[in-house]
Amino acid sequence: MSQEASEPGRKSAADEHVDVEVEREHDAPAVEELDEETRARRDAALRQVRKFGDPVLRTSALPVERFDDQLRAEIERMGELMHDALGVGLAATRLGIMHRVLVYRAFPEDALTALVNPVLDWASEEREQAEEGCLSLPGVHVEVERALRVRVRARDGEGAEQLIEAEGLPARIVQHEMDHLDGMLILDRISREARKEAMRAMREALEGRARPAGEGEDASEQTAPETDGDGGDGPERGERALAGSADAGETA
Repeated sequence: MSQEASEPGRKSAADEHVDVEVEREHDAPAVEELDEETRARRDAALRQVRKFGDPVLRTSALPVERFDDQLRAEIERMGELMHDALGVGLAATRLGIMHRVLVYRAFPEDALTALVNPVLDWASEEREQAEEGCLSLPGVHVEVERALRVRVRARDGEGAEQLIEAEGLPARIVQHEMDHLDGMLILDRISREARKEAMRAMREALEGRARPAGEGEDASEQTAPETDGDGGDGPERGERALAGSADAGETA
């Protein structure tokens, strides 16, 4: 089965900065303006997503071999969580499920697309840079360069073959989520200086979530190094240092 995901008439990711995994639907209010019920659903969905420091985020997913009701239920749950989190893409590994499965919906009017065992068949030489965020990296928004157009071979939840040709935002989302299935984060696609800034932003975001009123000094002890030099202060070391802060933020 072939599915065309390219929408040339729509804005590309380069036309407008897009937080790949927390992009709001068109004309939707900002997070702080959400009604109580929507925000509660969003918070509940975000608690299901593994955060920076969890080893599963650095683990490659395994190919799916059985296309059964359990897989289809998994895909349905992923779509619901993505919707509740106000996201546009989600890889199974983000939920601790080691299946090579991702779901995405680039635009509100689109149907949910599930890609099982996706393989990059082709990527354009033309590339674009745009801002991306990640539910697993609180507070991080970085410029990432990706192919403008891609072609991906995959299967759907029934096991039928798919050929996805995506351009602009859909292509960016698919590439972002396929990175997750390979244990890669957006931190791995940016410069050392940009990583340092991203780690600083994430540390501040995690401290803000973990810090009860009047206890800023205690919460500030859980920090990560700002350096990312050749001596080993790279993303992996930062992940270990920030793991405690992430756990604290989840329970705050």
